[in-house]
Amino acid sequence: MRTLLALLGLAVVVLVVLMALGMVSIDQTREASLPKIRIEGGQAPQFKADVGSINVGTVNKTVEVPSIQVEKADNAAVAQ
Repeated sequence: MRTLLALLGLAVVVLVVLMALGMVSIDQTREASLPKIRIEGGQAPQFKADVGSINVGTVNKTVEVPSIQVEKADNAAVAQ
């Protein structure tokens, strides 16, 4: 695979050098054009969906939150 890519790269380099020296000249002789396409008829699909409803509202409530107490450890207990 590497050999094929190396040969392709070498061919491109040779072509560029030949074009730079004026030994190869590539001229466009005819312009390209897109094919003509006619589109007739047809219709888009139609869908019918029965979906549920969602009611969003707010309610005020009182929530009991637990309290937490943090006490520092004694330095003497940590040193042991």
